[in-house]
Amino acid sequence: MSARAVIELSGHIIDSMVLPRVMDSVMDMGATFHVEEFRVGTRLDEPSFARLTIEAEDEAKLAAVIAACQQHGAAVVGAADAETAAAPSDGVFPDTFYTTTNQPTAVRLGGRWVSVDEIEMDCGVVIAGGAARAVPVSDVHAGDLVVVGRAGVRITPVERGRGKEIFGFTTSSLSPEKPKHEVIRELAGTMREIKARNGRICFVGGPAIIHTGAGPLLAHLISAGYVQVLFAGNGLAAHDIESQFFGTSLGIGLERGLPIESGHELHMRTVNRVRAAGGIAPAVEAGMLRRGVMYECVRNGVDYVLAGSIRDDGPLPDVVTDMLEARRRMRAALVGVDLCIMCASMLHAIATGNLLPAATRTVCVDINPAVVAKLADRGSSQTLGLVTDVESFLRELGEALAGEPR
Repeated sequence: MSARAVIELSGHIIDSMVLPRVMDSVMDMGATFHVEEFRVGTRLDEPSFARLTIEAEDEAKLAAVIAACQQHGAAVVGAADAETAAAPSDGVFPDTFYTTTNQPTAVRLGGRWVSVDEIEMDCGVVIAGGAARAVPVSDVHAGDLVVVGRAGVRITPVERGRGKEIFGFTTSSLSPEKPKHEVIRELAGTMREIKARNGRICFVGGPAIIHTGAGPLLAHLISAGYVQVLFAGNGLAAHDIESQFFGTSLGIGLERGLPIESGHELHMRTVNRVRAAGGIAPAVEAGMLRRGVMYECVRNGVDYVLAGSIRDDGPLPDVVTDMLEARRRMRAALVGVDLCIMCASMLHAIATGNLLPAATRTVCVDINPAVVAKLADRGSSQTLGLVTDVESFLRELGEALAGEPR
């Protein structure tokens, strides 16, 4: 005996390709659909609507098909309340827990839809006091009520503007051949708008920013008030400070681009000096560190998180070596962030992307197109990709923000 369910879709479901993706999912999984109602929005601000009956060979197949449709924003008509089960122990979800995406999500509780707070991908949903919150598995406690299965869960994919702005529907990761001047100018406009309303911009950076001589460009963005949060690792901070102490980055002279005698020692001498001072902020307060990216972070009250790795030399005392603690600090720092710019750091970019809701505008800049593709493939589909040299990008961005001709 076949099984049936009715789903509904609303919004810009045609130009965002939501409706075709739902139809493809149904057919690819061996089920059928019948369009019961279809209304097409005829103005830019008018949504479209579709109601479809899905039919599958049995309840198990239908549940799988409905789950696939839900990922595209389909809502099941007559949905039941979400089911919950208690977490069996600290740091462990019930076996059939619902795994979140980074899209806006709601769960049905007591006959009403409740938005899931602090949404991010790869979490569970914990219910407490009539509220729902996305919680990473490391932070769940024994006895917490966790949503299980997919019943009573609704996803609403973020819709981008339908115009030609850089964060629009049709924006794709840009190849090296595509012109980026207009994109950078529009990005600068977005940054000005966020700064004007005291919004928050997060910058994620790798050590290549310092290696390429772009450190002063990033430092200028920070001093000008365009960065409120900085995520990086030991490398960016250590080489930034090395560049101020010795004029080198990983032992390479930044003025001439040539190796310095015994230059390989200098980053460790840098780390040692900062450790002796008690940290980056004490080094600034003591007058030891007088310029650079980390100096500007301290001077301008930027909320920075330096997340460590097994590769780190030293590391600097500010580096968080506990991965879970670093992620908690990053998660807290991202609250209220309107825009995230990721430059030349695949690991930190992916880590940050995993924590961001899909509604947060995101730009990834890297000379390697695979980095941009990997970020999108891991779920951060809202990311605008720019395949270019980070020094060139930061230089042109700075000029655009200053209103200078390119």
